[in-house]
Amino acid sequence: MLTTLFPKYHQRYRDCPVANWLAGFAEWLVSTGYAHDPAHDHVRRLKQVLETHGSVTPDAVFSMDELATMFRSARQQAVFRGTQHAFERFLAARGHLIVEPDCNRFAPLLGAYRRHLFEVRGLATSTISQHLASATAFLTHAVPGDGLLQNLSVRTVEQFVVAAGQRLKRQSLQHTVAQLRAFLRFCHDRGELSERLDMIDTPRTYRDELPPRALPWDLVQKLLVSIDRSAPLGCRDHAMLYLMAFYGLRPSEIVTLTLASIDWANKTLRVEQCKTHSLLVLPLSDQAIRVLKRYLQGGRPGSVHPQLFLRARSPAGPIKHTALCDIYEKRAKLSKLPLQGSSSYSLRHAFAMRLLERGVGIKAIGDLLGHHTLESTCVYLRLQTEALRDVGLPIPPLTADGAGRLS
Repeated sequence: MLTTLFPKYHQRYRDCPVANWLAGFAEWLVSTGYAHDPAHDHVRRLKQVLETHGSVTPDAVFSMDELATMFRSARQQAVFRGTQHAFERFLAARGHLIVEPDCNRFAPLLGAYRRHLFEVRGLATSTISQHLASATAFLTHAVPGDGLLQNLSVRTVEQFVVAAGQRLKRQSLQHTVAQLRAFLRFCHDRGELSERLDMIDTPRTYRDELPPRALPWDLVQKLLVSIDRSAPLGCRDHAMLYLMAFYGLRPSEIVTLTLASIDWANKTLRVEQCKTHSLLVLPLSDQAIRVLKRYLQGGRPGSVHPQLFLRARSPAGPIKHTALCDIYEKRAKLSKLPLQGSSSYSLRHAFAMRLLERGVGIKAIGDLLGHHTLESTCVYLRLQTEALRDVGLPIPPLTADGAGRLS
């Protein structure tokens, strides 16, 4: 691999004292999806750092503090920071990185809670992460320092909810309280708490705070048309937002699509719904096939990763679902369309509203959206009701005898 990255100077790299490290690092970079130029630069910088550090044996192990010291002495620290992070991942993969022990005293409890959420409740990975984040935030706030979990009181729980309510919208606070209630119930059942503390009132969501915003369909089409697909990045962004708008997929479902998810012969797309853990087979329209083919032919970098959508930057690996929110915001801003207050989920809501307006049943819409219950889907019935207010006929005026007069 050193010969490929340094065709003219590879012998210089092979003969240096840290050649084994450089060769292994080069192979790892390429195997994980780094393009030629970034891999070349990372190996070159690592050579400088290791040679400056002194003798490094082939079986050496490194701590995070030691790596920070080594790379701190390099010039242009900002440039070398990326190389440091890549080298850390390489060392971790090869077992040469000393991992500091987890000092979080609640790590065993949170680990048990994670297993409970997955094995007993069967929650999706993304939902489990949200539950753990709420539990961690609560423990940090309510049990600081050397405090004991057994000493928690109702007042402490209420103080946390009040503090959360000052920074969260009411709907977000609803989710946080529900997650906190589940965690406190788990702690009591496990014997960590001597009394029940999960009897927390869930704040009501008032009428003006729901429903979610659904974009008018003509605005959705204008947004998709505005994306410049002459560059690979535009092809990728257009394809992802297209799937959200025309198939109602969640960001987490889009990023888990693989090349094998597309059945070209039968013109179908296999989607594993993250909430219900069910497999959904969707028919691909001719337009959808053209969108996907254009992305695969001109927008997807070559990679060993099976995921359909990959990062634009090296290394070309799977994209995170949170990146879709940033992609939507970027494309919405570039379009200069009136999209203030919308989000990537507005495309999914627009899909649901389009089906509802075409007479598709609420149960079928819920199945396509991957909802656990009809209660989640019925939000769109309210959206439709709100829209009808704009087209309602005026009430005819009353005559003197109280009868309405129709013209």
